[in-house]
Amino acid sequence: MHIEPGMLDQFKILGANVAAIGVLAAHTPALLKRPTLWLRTALAAVFFSLFMQAFHMKVGPSELHFVGAMPIYLLLGFIPTLFGFAIGLLLQGLLFEPQDLVHLAVNTLSLVVPLIALHHTLGKRLKASLSVPTILKLDAFYYAGVTAMVGFWLLNGVGETALADWAGFAASYLSIVALEPLFSVLIVTGVRSVRNAAWARTCFDERVTAAT
Repeated sequence: MHIEPGMLDQFKILGANVAAIGVLAAHTPALLKRPTLWLRTALAAVFFSLFMQAFHMKVGPSELHFVGAMPIYLLLGFIPTLFGFAIGLLLQGLLFEPQDLVHLAVNTLSLVVPLIALHHTLGKRLKASLSVPTILKLDAFYYAGVTAMVGFWLLNGVGETALADWAGFAASYLSIVALEPLFSVLIVTGVRSVRNAAWARTCFDERVTAAT
């Protein structure tokens, strides 16, 4: 989901910076009002960074990453995931890929815009009991959004990107959609086995630790 440096002009990068700052600023009050979300945000950033570094490869005009979006969202909640993505991309740029910092806002929007759409549609209707089909639906919705965002940036790039190249990148996410739901179920099941512990109720979202 990374857009390689040089693919967007400075005007579009500036627009992405303004949009990303606006999105984060709009959700900052919700983060500041609940100190428990600060810890969850830090955990989301760390987990996201580890997931990204664990598996990434160049595919067509972008990169395929194991984002771990649904495990992070289901375990830690919407606001921590939103800010965790932004902080995790910043950490990756500072520690591993400094050339990606120029597109920090672009890549942040590629992840958080689909997350916002997911949260305010399917996410709002989530129940405490999570089945594999439900998580599969969440993953399919989210990664369809990510690939659409990548297509949006490429469509507005300074060069021409073949549709076949973008389609190859989009198809590569099918492997993530196939594997991540199983990973999510295992993680959520593991957390629920210790949900009565005080540290679990502090670290994880209430929908995961709630009795079912």
